[in-house]
Amino acid sequence: MRRVSQLEKHVVGPQSEKRKQTGKMPPPVPPATDPARRAARREERAGLETEIVPVPVPESARRCTSCGKEDLKPVGKGKASTVYEYIAAHFRKRVYLRETLSCSCGKCIITAPPPDRVGDRTQYAASFIAHLVVTKCADNRAQYNLTKEYERVGISIPRSTINALFHRAAYVLAPPVRRMFVRIAQTDLVLADETSIRMQGAPKRAFMWTFVTERLVGYRFSVDRSGATPSDVLGDTMGTLVCDAYTGYNKLLSSGKRQRGGCNAHGRRKIFDAREFPESAEALDIIGDIYLVEREVKTAGAVGTPTHAELRRTRSRPLFAKLLRWARRQLRHHAPRTLLGRAARYILKNWRELGLFLRDPRIPPDNNLSEAALRRVAQGRKVFLFVGHQQGGENLATLYSLVASCELNGINPIAYLTDVLHRVDRHPASRIDELLPDAWVEQ
Repeated sequence: MRRVSQLEKHVVGPQSEKRKQTGKMPPPVPPATDPARRAARREERAGLETEIVPVPVPESARRCTSCGKEDLKPVGKGKASTVYEYIAAHFRKRVYLRETLSCSCGKCIITAPPPDRVGDRTQYAASFIAHLVVTKCADNRAQYNLTKEYERVGISIPRSTINALFHRAAYVLAPPVRRMFVRIAQTDLVLADETSIRMQGAPKRAFMWTFVTERLVGYRFSVDRSGATPSDVLGDTMGTLVCDAYTGYNKLLSSGKRQRGGCNAHGRRKIFDAREFPESAEALDIIGDIYLVEREVKTAGAVGTPTHAELRRTRSRPLFAKLLRWARRQLRHHAPRTLLGRAARYILKNWRELGLFLRDPRIPPDNNLSEAALRRVAQGRKVFLFVGHQQGGENLATLYSLVASCELNGINPIAYLTDVLHRVDRHPASRIDELLPDAWVEQ
């Protein structure tokens, strides 16, 4: 019955792991970003196309309400009232009239070169292809809904055409993504995670893996969950890999060149699942105090600095030791298969990996960034349900990588993809880094 209730809670129960604030836990320190956000919003809206519409005072009101005079004078430029309008998206057909010249000898005809295209003979511009890629990879729109949207704005496009353009974009953009994974492998600190996704006709679920660095997010599709994927991505490179306790990463980490950083959020989740036990409150408070240190450092803009390292040494390290003592007590009083026993055993079994963040201020205490990167995959599979084949999954991963990296670097992915789709074929291979989202400059 307990297994049934746990499954029911997992399927239909609340997914939030938030707790009510206690008197011990101080309220979050509000970051001083509200004025900055408002300023950024004003700057963003200042770049919008602006139309000035003069609004004269009606003739019936052009009279002084005090003395009755009618020769009123303007006061400055007038009082501005701003209204933001939505202008529906639309298609524009651009016809290139290519000049054709002929010689009087009748043996030579010269025609002006054709416009740049994404592939041969396509009638759709890079901007259109970029739009449909972003609507699927960032907004999780199904292609069926895209066809309806395009019909509303004046053009009917078959789903097969949209699908072909999507896969063509992945083929054209494959070189920057291959270079992206080389850069990810060369990075000292990498966060990794994986989630399942269906592949049509396959008896088992396939998987989408993500590898996150400070400036790049890479996705890799695999037909299984074996450790071959992280080994293929990171190879024999050195550094730190922050991940959960899944054994699929053991093959990569067995060489000893990368050390494993654990995910304290996973440990907290196991304790939270056992919150029916009163003893869990103490551990949740301890972990909350550890994260309070991280919150204060982030608010102060001191992440990765010596100040961060000192706060972890003086405040977080004693808290983590207290958490280990709590876990040892629980194993003496709770069976290993109970929820609280499993949570305590997870912490004690992985205490070295979970405590690695205490040694280096650059290492996060959890794997939440890579889990968040997989959210687009989880939301997407609810909409389009599956990928059609292995190549389709690999193409989806390619485009996920570019769109997610654009968002990480604060770049408009439509502008990025429009530009790179034009440039990638003629761009020198030795300067391919210039086309990656963290170094891209629009031309």
